Amino acid sequence: MNNNARLIQKARSTGILFPLIVLFGFLAGGLVVLQSWLLSEVISKVFLAKQTLAQVLSLLQIALLVVLARSIFTFINETLAGKLAVKIKDSLREELFAKINRLGPSFLKGEKTGELTTTALQGLDALDAFFSQYLPQILLAALLPVTILVVVFPMDVLTGIVFVITAPLIPLFMILIGKLSQNHTQRQWIGLSRLGAYFLDTLQGLSTLMQLGQSKARGDRIRQVSERYREVTMNVFKITFLSAFVLEMIATISTALVAVEIGLRLLYGNMEFQQAFFILLIAPEFYLPLRNLSVRYHAGMNGLSAASRIFHLLDTPEVGTTISFIEKETITLEDKFTIDFQKVSYHYPENPETAIDFIDLQLESGRHYALVGESGAGKSTLALLMLRFITPETGRILLNGEDIQTWNLDQWRSMIAWVPQKANLFNTSLLENVRLDDPRFSEEAVHLSLEQAGLSDFVKNLPDGLETPLLESGIRLSGGEAQRVVLARAFLKNAPIVVMDEPTAHLDIDLERAFIEASERLQKGRTTLTIAHRLATVRGADQIFVINRGRLVEEGTHAELIALKGGYLNLLESARRMS
Repeated sequence: MNNNARLIQKARSTGILFPLIVLFGFLAGGLVVLQSWLLSEVISKVFLAKQTLAQVLSLLQIALLVVLARSIFTFINETLAGKLAVKIKDSLREELFAKINRLGPSFLKGEKTGELTTTALQGLDALDAFFSQYLPQILLAALLPVTILVVVFPMDVLTGIVFVITAPLIPLFMILIGKLSQNHTQRQWIGLSRLGAYFLDTLQGLSTLMQLGQSKARGDRIRQVSERYREVTMNVFKITFLSAFVLEMIATISTALVAVEIGLRLLYGNMEFQQAFFILLIAPEFYLPLRNLSVRYHAGMNGLSAASRIFHLLDTPEVGTTISFIEKETITLEDKFTIDFQKVSYHYPENPETAIDFIDLQLESGRHYALVGESGAGKSTLALLMLRFITPETGRILLNGEDIQTWNLDQWRSMIAWVPQKANLFNTSLLENVRLDDPRFSEEAVHLSLEQAGLSDFVKNLPDGLETPLLESGIRLSGGEAQRVVLARAFLKNAPIVVMDEPTAHLDIDLERAFIEASERLQKGRTTLTIAHRLATVRGADQIFVINRGRLVEEGTHAELIALKGGYLNLLESARRMS
């Protein structure tokens, strides 16, 4: 199904809303026939029949009511069209966010944040004109001229023939010019997406660019991208203005042609004045819906260009997100359980090398496990597999002997607390940043989780306590405070399984020590899997797994692995040399 058909299907899914928009647009446009007839009748009676104001007052009153009705129908049409656009945009935005959430971090790491943001915001806003203006106008451009033809043909066949011959010229030229502008419109959208990606990514990494002395070079790069976007936008404007001129000229010439043939017949007495004047009044209105369609055609093309990216995201295969709707008995902190990785393998579609290769390991409830290895060894892939953002290509992951893929996805993830290496904080209050807008958690519970994470003094010093906004990306907080806010989320969730992906990677030694103290409180009674580059964070783990190029090469306690004098010892020595 092409994008145009899918967008039309979206409009149809709103129920009676879209037909009502077309109906009121048709009534607003159709009443012009009655309005033109009333005006031609009044002018004929006044100038030819010499009737007084009193004699034509009733016709003028009806004409005034028709004008008022047209205004009301036009207002209703525009109001409903706005509601239709908002409803569809909200629906698509929810679908898009849900899809991106299901695709997970394995998808996001290959995407530019700014480009996705542009798609979710400006891309969906570009559909506004498509649904509120262009799509209803397609039907009106067919219905209104046909209605006028039905009225004109019995009255004057010659004018009807002129209408039928000249009317197709407008959509014909519109399509020809549209094909010319299609590539430019697509390039304009790609340019906007690229500019948005560069700009947002630059803002997020501005401090790093300044530290590396690359801010000027990055600014020059943004200037180049911006200039390319300006050039392609001006090309689109050039074609748009050219098409408007050409289509207006065709409509004007067609109207003039009708006026000439009407005028000649009126001059030679082959036509009545009232009939001729009515047709002259109705002629511009016959071409108006087609002209409006041509004006809104470019807005529709912008919407289609944005829709192609939106539907591309929605159609992205959800690798490893098999969804089961089976509800099972949720495990708790008190339950005993084991998680077994049996011959688990996985490789990313964009990378031919295997990320995880026939891994066998077991996690027992209430114990602390650690995954160590060089960058790219496959540690984070194991965490993604456990969180079910991806699915093993071979092998299985079992909970008490049962494949985790058979669990309802939301229920499975509700049993796992995730502590990433970089805190994702939002421009809202500390309260909502901890409970993630989940009203099930009270302020008292949030206070307790912050206290457990070692942030009680920090909260007391905030100007508005829990209601203090953390600003964009938590800029109000230091790196250690931001990480402990994420830790507070894990305390609040109170899940039996905790997965920590290098949570101290961006912290200095003092902040790392404070974080480790808080995380040790979180680990008590829970099954914890910690992924770490800094091996000091996993010395006290009950079991350490050493991963190398996707394979499990060693396992044991810190002391046991030291005694082996293998890969683990090499990692320790490398860490010492780097420090």
